Order: sequence, then structure tokens, then C-alpha cells
Amino acid sequence: MRTLNRFIKNGFLVLTLSLAACSVQKKSVLQYVDPNIGTAHSRWFFYTPAATPYGMAKLAPSTNGHYGNPSGWEAVGYDTRHNSIEGFVHFHEWQVGGVSVMPAVGKLQVTPGELENPDGGYRSRFDRKNEIAQPGYYKVLLDDYKVTAELTATKHVGFHRYTFPKSDSSRIIFDIGNVQGESGEVRDAGIKMLDDTHFEGFVITYPKYVAKYDPDGIVAMYFYGEVSKKPLSTGGFNAEGIKPNTSSANGKGAGLFLEYKTADKDAIELKVGLSYTSTANAKLNFEAEATGLTFEKAKQQAQETWNEELSKLYVEGTNEKDKVKFYTGLFHALLGRGSASDVNGSFPQFGGKIGTLPKDKNGNFSYNFNNTDAIWGGFWNITQLWALSYPQHYNDFVHTQLEIYKNRGWFGDGIANSNFVSGVGTNFVGLAIAGAYNAGIRDYDTELAYTAVKANELNWKDRKVGSGKMDTKAFVELGYSPYLDADKTDSTGSHFSASHTMEYSYSAFAAAQMAKAMNKQADYTQLIKYAEGWKNIFDPTQKLIRPKKADGTFIDKFNPKEAWRGFQEGNAIQYTFYVPHNPKALVEAVGADEFNNRLDGIFTTAQKNAFGGGKTIDAFAGIESLYNHGNQPNLHISWLFNFSGKPWLTQKWVRAICDEFYGTESIHGYGYGQDEDQGQLGSWYVMASLGLFDVKGFTDLRPIIQLGSPVFSKTSIKLGNGKNLTIEAKNGSGKNIYIQSATFNGKPLNNCWLYLDELMQGGDLTFELGEQPNTNWGTKVPPPSVQ
Repeated sequence: MRTLNRFIKNGFLVLTLSLAACSVQKKSVLQYVDPNIGTAHSRWFFYTPAATPYGMAKLAPSTNGHYGNPSGWEAVGYDTRHNSIEGFVHFHEWQVGGVSVMPAVGKLQVTPGELENPDGGYRSRFDRKNEIAQPGYYKVLLDDYKVTAELTATKHVGFHRYTFPKSDSSRIIFDIGNVQGESGEVRDAGIKMLDDTHFEGFVITYPKYVAKYDPDGIVAMYFYGEVSKKPLSTGGFNAEGIKPNTSSANGKGAGLFLEYKTADKDAIELKVGLSYTSTANAKLNFEAEATGLTFEKAKQQAQETWNEELSKLYVEGTNEKDKVKFYTGLFHALLGRGSASDVNGSFPQFGGKIGTLPKDKNGNFSYNFNNTDAIWGGFWNITQLWALSYPQHYNDFVHTQLEIYKNRGWFGDGIANSNFVSGVGTNFVGLAIAGAYNAGIRDYDTELAYTAVKANELNWKDRKVGSGKMDTKAFVELGYSPYLDADKTDSTGSHFSASHTMEYSYSAFAAAQMAKAMNKQADYTQLIKYAEGWKNIFDPTQKLIRPKKADGTFIDKFNPKEAWRGFQEGNAIQYTFYVPHNPKALVEAVGADEFNNRLDGIFTTAQKNAFGGGKTIDAFAGIESLYNHGNQPNLHISWLFNFSGKPWLTQKWVRAICDEFYGTESIHGYGYGQDEDQGQLGSWYVMASLGLFDVKGFTDLRPIIQLGSPVFSKTSIKLGNGKNLTIEAKNGSGKNIYIQSATFNGKPLNNCWLYLDELMQGGDLTFELGEQPNTNWGTKVPPPSVQ
């Protein structure tokens, strides 16, 4: 017998689990999540506190959302350096944004105004001392209007509560038909009152990356909602101007304003059901999740869900800042991607079509179709976290990509409502699916998955630009991608040829391992040879990866630190270590001593710039550095010492990155203004602080996991298979970071690695830590490099 009791402490829900024979109490971990960390120069999808894990409804304040994105990816939405709010927006995904609501008092204004002149529009100043941001809840006082705004959400429904002052000119503004964040051009929009309190509408947008990678596509958003109080009057507006005394508005710039007379502390609430398929499905989502649900109950429900999901990894220790880093990182990992499917299984397909998810054997829609940024680098953070404790999200990812493949004939890398929004022009979807399969996550059509994975590596005929890997033909025929002077990628090569070659070699290895696991020996033989492609562009004289032209000669005027010439978002020094599928071969090619000295020296230098681009607030700061933790291509290399015979250096540098790159401030959160792509850098901190990581992203035939120095004295992990794993770090402290000895389930553990299937059996993993390295531990049997 057990009971679940709830009570509130310091504004957070605390759960007490009472068992028949004993009592176990865990503090709510929500107190350690600070959504405001890293909000200087943050991306559109980054700051959405009023949401549930991977929900469709992601509500957040916007300080500059209407500014849009000149190039489609820039930081926009909410910035800690801004001091006024222009609205509260419902949709926040990669290339998806829309439906803004703003309460106001006084003179009617229907444009948001600029940051430099808040009085020029309906935006309002605010003070961060009057702001609360928690998982599932947001609250702020709008100083210009003396209105308190509160937000929360269910999976598909956004909840607003606006508490007004006494006024004869209070209003709620729906700004529907204008740019929001990454939405790009608004093609059409509409909103109308259906009766005194119900409304519905839509907005159709053309994001920059849809225009670039999938030009025949669009992104449509729909909503249906209810306001708790009948307005005295309504009016509309669009790009042509204001139209009083109307209950609808259409076209670009469309919006509606609801006028009220309010007494002091009058609260007006909104419930807004969302959908990417139709207003009918928005209403269906609303009815399924919001009927009879109060704002307070929705908030409690959202925070219970967050506490349950975050507590699957329960850390203990005395360093409160480390807990804040950990749970804020985990929060972003579980926030970044969002469901695009409705309660009835509908989801958006390319060209305005609507697909329907299949039901499982119990008649349920057991997975979500998700919107997602590219998985570039995600195998060094988020997919490992999914495999450890959140396999349902990994499963959703695979199913989403298989739906894309069935509909479009290719994987889509970045996905916005089934549109291809690749971004980086490569495609690691096949690698991520191979990792899922080999990690035992197989609740999908595995034969279809393999067919798609193989095609992703080898096929090029009629390949769509948004699927990436447009130089596959050259790679397959030559074993490397040739360098092109022009800034382009086509069937003959790429301007980013060297980084592509490294990436394609790794993903070919992953596909080969999936083929072997499925007893497809001929395919394995074909694919595994491409895993050696990196050797074709390794310059033995400099012991560096170097771009090579189609005639087989290396490029001239070669500067190993130069970015963007042969290397995407990085340089030769960084990408030379990009052989995660065969570290042993790379160590041998460079020479073991030189390898270790070079890598150790790189980190010694990188530490002076906090392992990124210094204190420059710029997403691309550090791409010409020796090491750049703020971007994806480097995220595995601090773990390579486990393979090169010096695991204590992995322990040293991983801990230093955790301590110094990651911060707890709005400006120094993930480096300084670095690019936290939908939870990837946060996931890296989570895995690294547990002392668990795999440079291969679980793509081995029998995946392994490398071990590092745990940050926390004790971590209790609910594994995805329902078993429990406890990780203890005895005698750990700020100085005691080196592993002296280890045991797993009571038996001595002398290797710096385990097989993943052993770890997933659960039990107790215990480390004894000390101030000085134990240079004998973990050195005798290195992790396997080739399987």
C-alpha cells in the first residue's frame, strides 16, 4: 500500500510518498530550475517557461518577437537585457512562432512599438524583481498598465490570467497576423469571435528556412479559445488600419481587441487550444484538456508533471549551484522539442495535408509527431539522455522521422510541420535512429527504419535540398567530399567538404552497425568501408584533417584555425578529433603521446576563454578557437582521453567544463550567449555531471558508456526500462575530482567504461574520489574502438 500526498512549500509542489513499511520524502526539484539562465542572446524556442514537457503549447513573454529573424536563426524572443514586454506568444518552435496576446490599459494601440520607445506601442515596461519563471508557470507585473500577467499550459492549451487595475479602458489584444520570432513572412491570418466569449483563428507563415530548404511549404497554426468575461465591445485591425465595433479581422496584420471596464484586481482568464492542422482540432484539443480546468489546477497539473519528469534523475549534494545547473539543463532538454500532433492523432503533413498517427494494440496514440531542430550533435547529449531515462521521447523522434520518410521519401533533419528546415545541410537522423535501435529502443517498424537509414547514407538521386547531404554522390564515389571554392554543396562536393567527410564517415559507421545487428551482412560490408572516409583527408605531415580537392590534392593556404573554409562552424583543429567511431585509429594516426599532449594543451588554452569564445555574447563565438564547447562539433573530445590511456584527464577537463563553461546567470548560462540548440548543451551537462557519456552516441553493435567523475554525492536514476540505478561519489568535493577506485553492484570496476546493457540492469555504481589522479585506474583495458 502506498499513498501520494501533496503540499506546497516556498511556492513549489512537494511530493511525499508513504509506503507501508517506510516513508520516503523527496523535495520538489522545481526549486532548482531557473528558466532565466542563459536568456541573453537566446533563441526563439529557448525561453518558454509556461509549458509542459515537449508540449505544443509553449507560452512565454516576448521582448522583441516582432523584430523577426533577418537570416532565420538569430536570437530573438526574450532577452534579459531588454526591459519591456510586447506580448505573450503561444507557439515557440524551430521556425515556428505565432499568436500573441497582450493585456493593456488606457489609449488604444495596436502595434507593439520598439524597445527604444516603449510608449510608441502597446508594449509595457517591467522589473525583473516582479517576475517569476518556473517550469510550467510564468508571472510578471506590467508596470505601464499595473496588470499582473500569469501563464501556464497543458499539452495543447495555453492558459492566461490577467489581473487588472480599476479602469474604464482595459483590454486584451490578440495580435495574430504579424511576424513572431522565427515565423517569417505572414501569408494570411484571421480571427473572429464565435459568440460573446469564444473565438477562433489561424495564421499561415513562410519561415526563412522553409523558403530556403522546402520552398513549396508553409507553416500553419490554428487556435480556438475562451475568455472568462464577456467584453463590452470588440474591434479589429489589420495592415490597413483599425476597424472599431467588429468581431473579426482578416489578412496580414490581423488582430482583435476586447474592451473591458474593470474593478481593482479584476481577473480575466483565457484558455487557448492550439493545433497545427485545423481550428476544429484546436477546439478538440481545448475540449479534451481544458474543459472545467481552472488556471490554478492547470498550473498545479503542469508542475506536478515537471516534477515527476525531472525527478527521474534525483541528485543529492551540498553544492546548490550545481543542482541549479543540472535541473535547468534537464528542464531545457525536456522542453526543446514539441508535439505537433493532436489528441485525435492528426498531424500536419507537407503541402497542407493532414496525416493520422496509427493506434497501438490498445487503441491509443502511443507516440507524438514532433517539431524539431536538427539532431546535429544531439547524439553527444540529448539522445543519450533519452536512452537512459526518457525512451518515449526517443521513440517519438524515430516515429516522427519515419512519418516524414513515408510522406517525403527522405529524412528531414530539422522539421517544422513536416517541412524540411535543415539548417546545417547535413543529416544525422540515420545515425540517431541506429543509436536508438542498438540501444534497444525498437517500438517502430524496424525494417522501414533500416531502409530509410541506409538510403540516408547512400542515395542521392532526386535528393531534396532540405534533407541535407547533397554531396552524398561524391562521398560514395570517392570516399570523401571534395572541396569547392564556391559557398555551396552539390553532387560534386561542398565548401564544407572536410567536416562533411568526417560526419558522413561517422554516420556510415552507425548505419553499418545497425545493418550488422539486423544480420544484413552485405550491407554492413558496403557501409563500413565508408566509415574509413576520414582517412582520405588526413594530412600525415601535419597530422590534421585537411580539405581535399576532387583531383586528390589538399587545398593550399591552409590555416588550421580558419573556420568556414572546408569546415562548417569549426576548423581543422576542432574537426581533426571528429572520429568518434574509431578513436583508436585516430590516436594511432596522430601518435599516442602527441595526441594526448595536443588535446591536453588545447584544453589548457581553452580554459582561459571559459572553453568557448570568451565572454563575447555571440552564438558563433569560438569557432576559430582550439576548442569551442558552445557548438556541437567539439562536444565529445574531452572524453577521448578514456580511449588514449589517460582517463584522469577526461575526469579533469570534463569537470572543469561543467564548473566554468556552465553558469547560473542570465548572461553566463551556456557559455556567454552561446547556442543552446533545444536542450543539447543542457543535456551534455546532465550526462557529464552523472559521470556517464558515450563518444559514439550508442551506435556500436553493443553500445558502451564511458565513465567520468560524478559531480553529485548521490544520484538516483529511474531508468527507461523501469529499473533503478544509483550513482555514488564518495569523498567528492571541489578538489576531489579524480577517480581512485570504483565498484558496480559490489564488484571492483577497473575499466573506465561499461557496456550499456550492463548499466541498464541498474544497481549501484560507486566511485571513490580523491584530489590526485590515480594513473593506474581505468588504463589497462580501454573502451573498444571498433566493433
